[in-house]
Amino acid sequence: MLLPLLPVCRALVLGAFLTSAALAQSPTVDIPAPSPTSTLKQRVGLTDIEIVYARPGVKGRKIFGGLEPFGSIWRVGANNATTISFSTPVKFGGKDVPAGKYALFAQLGREEWTVILSSANQQWGSYRYDPKDDVARATVKANSLGDVLVETFLIDINQIRDDSAALNLVWENTVVSVPLQFDVVPKVRAQIEAVMASNAEKKPYVAAAMFYLDHNLDLKKAAEWMDLGIAAQPENFRFPFTYRKARILAAAGDKAGARAAAEAALAGAQQAQGSLKDEYVRLTTELLASLK
Repeated sequence: MLLPLLPVCRALVLGAFLTSAALAQSPTVDIPAPSPTSTLKQRVGLTDIEIVYARPGVKGRKIFGGLEPFGSIWRVGANNATTISFSTPVKFGGKDVPAGKYALFAQLGREEWTVILSSANQQWGSYRYDPKDDVARATVKANSLGDVLVETFLIDINQIRDDSAALNLVWENTVVSVPLQFDVVPKVRAQIEAVMASNAEKKPYVAAAMFYLDHNLDLKKAAEWMDLGIAAQPENFRFPFTYRKARILAAAGDKAGARAAAEAALAGAQQAQGSLKDEYVRLTTELLASLK
């Protein structure tokens, strides 16, 4: 009774084998992604920021008010919802946000966008966006680039300082910037004060002095630390640090002291050898001109 079925079984097995073999031998095709994925990593002060997003192109289309209608919630990119991670707490458009990973969305307007951080950081597009997951919202101006066309959507972090930066969203002829702020100065100042009060053999005198200068902290203390930093340098390599002391004294309003330090730095630079000579001759000359 089973014998007539054997040819049929053989045919089925052979067909399956040939199909599998054909599939195994099929060439793979590496097709470019229409919206390639990009990962941006940026350190701002003491905070590590990572953004993962897909970058669509304009491709001759009308984007804002067209492909992406005004009033809609946009995924800020293509494919998966864009994610942004902060290693420390941040003020996002003035709103306090804990360290963590968030989805980034935007509600689009003709003149303003509302840029949104959402705790629902794993989703495709913005189809499942829910306001109850919002962590922070920042309403910011949508600025026109005029006749400039940015073909490929871009996210960048710019205007970087120790304690602040701008998150920029740029596409078509529109740029939107969200201010970011970080609580850096109190943390670093506490660390500096602790190290300077310790018995550490080597102390970061120069770095600490420049941090105080950059953040307009105790400039008298900054000048004292720079003196200690200068004393630790070989005599023929003190001019770059003497120039920095001149800047501190100038910021403190001590023009006479700043001029004396700048003149000493200039003399040292003029006697120096190597690539730093021309740079510090120029820098000290410019500083002296500003102190007249």
